[in-house]
Amino acid sequence: MGRSRRTIPEELLLLALDPATGTTAQPQSLDLGLAGAQLVELALAGRIAPDGDRIAVVMARPTGDPTLDSALELLRRRGSPVRAVHWIGGPRLGLRQIYLAHLERCGMVHAVSGQMCGVLPTTRYQATETAISRDIRARLDSAIRTGVPPDPRTAALAALAHAVGLGKHLYPGNEGRSSRSRLRDLIRHDPMGGLVAHAVMDVQNGVAAQPRRGGQGPGAAPDNGSRHAAAAGVPMQPHHGAMARAVAHH
Repeated sequence: MGRSRRTIPEELLLLALDPATGTTAQPQSLDLGLAGAQLVELALAGRIAPDGDRIAVVMARPTGDPTLDSALELLRRRGSPVRAVHWIGGPRLGLRQIYLAHLERCGMVHAVSGQMCGVLPTTRYQATETAISRDIRARLDSAIRTGVPPDPRTAALAALAHAVGLGKHLYPGNEGRSSRSRLRDLIRHDPMGGLVAHAVMDVQNGVAAQPRRGGQGPGAAPDNGSRHAAAAGVPMQPHHGAMARAVAHH
């Protein structure tokens, strides 16, 4: 995977950075969204694929991106396909901070140290390559404004932005209501991105903590991923499984 192209996790994090405060919007759900974005990126790279409602590694060869390869290796070590929502709810920590540090090394953000209440140390991040952030935002705005189906990467980014609640950050207030609605509608233009986004929302709603009832046979009830896929207009066979990893904000 060449580094000339920004990855979906990088773009999602840049979208979430508030230029005024140097903080990230929706920090808790963003942690899940970044891991979901890793899944989409690995799928686009041909490293993972859906296996029913599970995620399977189909090619273990590294992508060349350390953060993606770390996720790929964790999946490989499982030895068998893993259910999407179980992976999402896994207690793997620090992903957002890893990506912030990565963006700082790449020169796309710089860290600004400070204090809260004059005592507690804080770190804020300011975008340095503002043209990159404007380009990412312009792609979303164009997809929303024109109604033309976006490319898979932009569609997946839009789906994840909606899933983590960035709509009200990107398009605030009553005047942004129609744009937020259209952002949500873009979720149907990329099956993998859409299912990942629904999985992120499932974890936020506590679905991952609920025990799975019934078997996987013909008589089993469809899971939440299946219901979400039907609602989004996504073909049910094969499932495009979804995952994300919950991480803590430092």
